Amino acid sequence: MTTIADLPGDLVEEILSRVPLTSLRATRSTCKKWNALSKNQIFGKKATAARKQFMGFMMKDSRLCSIEFDLQGIRNDDGNFVDPSIKQVSILNQVEVSNVFHCDGLLLCVLEDNSRLLVWNPYLGQARWIQPRNTFLRHDRYALGYDKNRNHKILRIFYVIDRVSGFEIYDFSSNSWKVLHVTPDWEIMPPRRGVSLKGNTYFPAQKRTIAGVGTRRIIKSEDFLVCFDFTRERFGPLLPLPFHSYNVRLFVYLSCVRDEQLAVLYQRLDTYDGTIEFCVTDKIDSNAVSWSMFLKQVIGFTVKPCAGSFFIDQEKKVAVVFDLDVYKKVKECRYQTAHIIGQDGYLKSVNIGQARDLGRTTGVPSSVVKGFCFPLVCSSYVPSLVQLQINQPQGIRNESYD
Repeated sequence: MTTIADLPGDLVEEILSRVPLTSLRATRSTCKKWNALSKNQIFGKKATAARKQFMGFMMKDSRLCSIEFDLQGIRNDDGNFVDPSIKQVSILNQVEVSNVFHCDGLLLCVLEDNSRLLVWNPYLGQARWIQPRNTFLRHDRYALGYDKNRNHKILRIFYVIDRVSGFEIYDFSSNSWKVLHVTPDWEIMPPRRGVSLKGNTYFPAQKRTIAGVGTRRIIKSEDFLVCFDFTRERFGPLLPLPFHSYNVRLFVYLSCVRDEQLAVLYQRLDTYDGTIEFCVTDKIDSNAVSWSMFLKQVIGFTVKPCAGSFFIDQEKKVAVVFDLDVYKKVKECRYQTAHIIGQDGYLKSVNIGQARDLGRTTGVPSSVVKGFCFPLVCSSYVPSLVQLQINQPQGIRNESYD
């Protein structure tokens, strides 16, 4: 009798190509053949050749969602452009998330109530709770990385009145936190986020200097890049960013390009035409960096300081920036938006859903404007076979088939 295991490999590959990443764990357990073909679909040479669209995860209205963004046909007028596919991750539908970070195929989710952290491998369907050493706080910042032995770790940065007040690091192998005794002469200003690249995490940092004396003292600032090395468990030296930043009000956001390069978005907050710049690294490690210009464009508006997550497509020479729609006083609601920015003045804004009204003032651009949920998109997601020790959140089931 013919069984599902007898289906031709080409047909199975076609079936698997249409299965969302978050559902692949179910198909892997069908049989050993499907499990092997699934791994080849994700990690083999065909996967690299077929990866023509952005695949990742985003935080939308306190829920974790998968996102697929196909940029084919963006410049065509024939209607071939397909809006991004955004789907809530059903397996985590009981978990409200305030922040999400990505490294090595793992997602680090910060819970809305700051009670715990959740680490999840979407491909394997494995998850793990991380408990605090004492307590987590609302303004904490996190980074996920690994050392030279591929042991994964979490860096926690905690603040007092918008100033870094301490660092802790969690080791997956020992299931424990420890305090890092670091006293940097620079700041990682909230809400700036770090981006993980090849195990280390890079942050936009700011160094302030005081010039003059007495009442004539002037505080000047300059922006840099700084790397946290998870092997040494230390920060490296301040590295240059690819633009002039001395005493300039600016917006900086980082992204990762296929875990091979770092990309930076830069925009002056005092710009009148909304000029935005994107650069990518030619070479980068914890002690040195060099940059190349990727794209510079006038877009006519400034990106919100609390938004700005983005990704770039080097083949199509475009950047996609996630933000709210352009503010207008007559609007009673706002929409989360993906701005596709390309060469020769190309700009296309795609509505990805109404933004949830948080019902509180933000002070940006004025104290009477209500706050809305900003979309937050992780850098391009690449699946992995990283195993998580069993420590399962209620309602989430581990499944593996090796």
